[in-house]
Amino acid sequence: MSTTTEVENLLRELAPQVLGALVRRYGKFDSCEDAVQEALLAAAVQWRSGGVPASPKGWLITVASRRLIEQLRSDSARVRREETAVVQAPPSTDPSPSEDDSLTLLMLCCHPSLTPTSQVALTLRAVGGLTTAEIARAFLVPETTVAQRISRAKQLITASGAEFRLPPQGERSERMAAVLEVLYLIFNEGYTASAGVALNRVELTSEAIRLARQLHARVPEDGEVAGLLALMLLTDARRPARATPDGELVPLAEQERRSWDSDAIAEGVALITETLATARIGSYQLQAAIAAVHDEAPRAEDTDWQQILTLYDLLASISPGPMVTLNRIVAVSMVHGAVAGLEELEAANADPALTGHYRVDAVKAHLLDLAGDHEAARSHYERAATRTLSLPERRYLNSRATRAAHTWSRP
Repeated sequence: MSTTTEVENLLRELAPQVLGALVRRYGKFDSCEDAVQEALLAAAVQWRSGGVPASPKGWLITVASRRLIEQLRSDSARVRREETAVVQAPPSTDPSPSEDDSLTLLMLCCHPSLTPTSQVALTLRAVGGLTTAEIARAFLVPETTVAQRISRAKQLITASGAEFRLPPQGERSERMAAVLEVLYLIFNEGYTASAGVALNRVELTSEAIRLARQLHARVPEDGEVAGLLALMLLTDARRPARATPDGELVPLAEQERRSWDSDAIAEGVALITETLATARIGSYQLQAAIAAVHDEAPRAEDTDWQQILTLYDLLASISPGPMVTLNRIVAVSMVHGAVAGLEELEAANADPALTGHYRVDAVKAHLLDLAGDHEAARSHYERAATRTLSLPERRYLNSRATRAAHTWSRP
């Protein structure tokens, strides 16, 4: 008998292979995806009690194909004529999908006709093998909402006439950028949940890393794919020290670094070192390089902030954005002092993308604390706490406000 975790891991690994085999053979992405989901659910029940079959991939393809045939039989006369061809050509027990199927599926799920939220949901279900209920729980939204997103996404892909093949070379780089952004969104939502009682959702970070590994195996020469995987590994390596046993957030400077995952750090450092030396520099590589500088410092006070500031300067020049701006300002304050950071923050606050964002108040509070203005820091910590939807972050910010108030009132 197989454990639940072993079965779930196997099903998630096989999901894109099975879907790729069916779509490549029969077309009809939407119908095939539904059939694969039914096969995965059947396997989740039967394999836990009866054990994993000798050819799990063949079992899933056979069951999914039968579901697809049943689906076609219930359709119109036109579809029944198509079904005749299907019945005459039953699938082999263990077909070998093309080695590019996972990459093709990722690019199909990130079709430009879809919104980012739909791309994320469809990627997690079709490529990640997560059920609709699992995706809904991860993002704290109703299951019906996720189901609607997935259904609309499949309809849009069908309406677009997209075929199950890699996009033409001219479109591939743009589509790859969308794939990386989706994986990055999945990882970030897992690492720091945007809402709810949990600080992180391991099922999302783990899935993002797993998919990034698959993608890197398909295109090992792509520097940004390697950079994203390295960034995920180097960031997730700190997860064991990010929270106290009761779930309270621990800031980077106060984390017990001996608890960090040294294997993940070594793998991430090796990846980013190699890709920076051989590939064209991109934003994910620079972010991974910054994470590596943090992870390689034995103590917080040993952090090479000058190197981090230089990397942020490069990042801001090739991929500017509000969060890059805020993180760079923190680096400025660590190199040139809190007052210099506050001056840059004042100028950056004019950016509409930052207006009202809780992180602006959080950064300002931190810099005011460093500058010795603890009363003003308390006020901004409190304001930041009211604006975040994450309960662990809210508790942390309120605790910093209390600490600043005690420091200010101390004679």
